[in-house]
Amino acid sequence: MTGEFAVVMQVGEFVPRGTRQAVFQQIYWVFLVLGTLVGVVVVGYMLYLAVAYRAGPDEADDDGRPKLGEIPQGGGKGRKLFLSFALSAVIVISLIVWTYGTLLFVEQPASAQEQEELEVEVTGRQFQWVFTYPNGHQTTGELRVPKDTRVRLGVTSADVFPNFGIPALRAKTDAIPGQTSDTWFMAEETGTYAAHCYELCGSGHSDMNADVVVMEEEEFQQWYENTSNGSENGNGNGNESA
Repeated sequence: MTGEFAVVMQVGEFVPRGTRQAVFQQIYWVFLVLGTLVGVVVVGYMLYLAVAYRAGPDEADDDGRPKLGEIPQGGGKGRKLFLSFALSAVIVISLIVWTYGTLLFVEQPASAQEQEELEVEVTGRQFQWVFTYPNGHQTTGELRVPKDTRVRLGVTSADVFPNFGIPALRAKTDAIPGQTSDTWFMAEETGTYAAHCYELCGSGHSDMNADVVVMEEEEFQQWYENTSNGSENGNGNGNESA
């Protein structure tokens, strides 16, 4: 992993930071703009060639036609071809390095020492999601998190093979029995976001949903302080279970 992080450091200022939503949005726009520019240039050049070298009223001179097995000479066209290949290679390699560094940040963001994190264990079972907080408090079907705080999820499964995803927050990973898959997200706005199972895991797959409730920091802390170790509540209101 050392070499991978070295790549990130070398492209440091050009690699987007922040929420997963912002990172993927920037990747989308970079590829959209570059793809559009390349498409316009290629199509425009093809139209130019079609017009500039269209057949005229006079027949072509046989002496000017390339012959089988002959390498065209002169005209500077070889240099243009080389420059076009070189420019294309620079663009493609730059995009690969930039995208690779960006995805490394998505997979392994800055350490918790640089930014406060909330770690939550997510367990899928037939057919629901159970969330376990650091103090042992559990909720079923609802995950409460503070706004503007990185939330790291350790996702696993007790039986089937579901896939936990929060599309609006660009977080998604497999839930595999006996293994833990990590993902993270950070919400910049309060509200309720939908979480779903994205792997056909059985007859209850379509019902394997959850709500992700993003709260203001003070409101979340107040709720969290009222939870108890090992308590479980399906609606996540923090009341202790008997």
